[in-house]
Amino acid sequence: MIKLMFVCHGNICRSPMAEFIMKELVAEKGLADNFLIKSSATSYEEIGNPIYPPALAELKRNNISVGEKYAIKLKRDDYEKYDLFICMDDNNLRNIKHIFKCDPQNKIRKLLASDVEDPWYYGNFDVTYKDIEKGCKALLESLIN
Repeated sequence: MIKLMFVCHGNICRSPMAEFIMKELVAEKGLADNFLIKSSATSYEEIGNPIYPPALAELKRNNISVGEKYAIKLKRDDYEKYDLFICMDDNNLRNIKHIFKCDPQNKIRKLLASDVEDPWYYGNFDVTYKDIEKGCKALLESLIN
């Protein structure tokens, strides 16, 4: 089983979008039983809050099934529980390295070479969705090929 953790600042926009997009992609390929896919935050700001309504609307607009999801905080002991930690931007990358203190198994990476724009600030949920979908498709191909 491949265990993925998508990570962003608050776990209410980008990382839950990535979680549910990736779940949809693996289900389409008949691989859902081969993956554990979750998402979390590097900050405490939104812990316990649901997916931000515009992010949820963008997922639904793209026919992505969304289960119940509330923001959770990434913890140091998560390092041993997951195979990869996929960050949305350089700030998340820096914060996750601070949480884990080290990355001896090279489990931490960004979803894209560039940052995934945070729609919380810019409102471009459609652009963020497309970037995350592109990154998730490439990630999935790299994991199964």
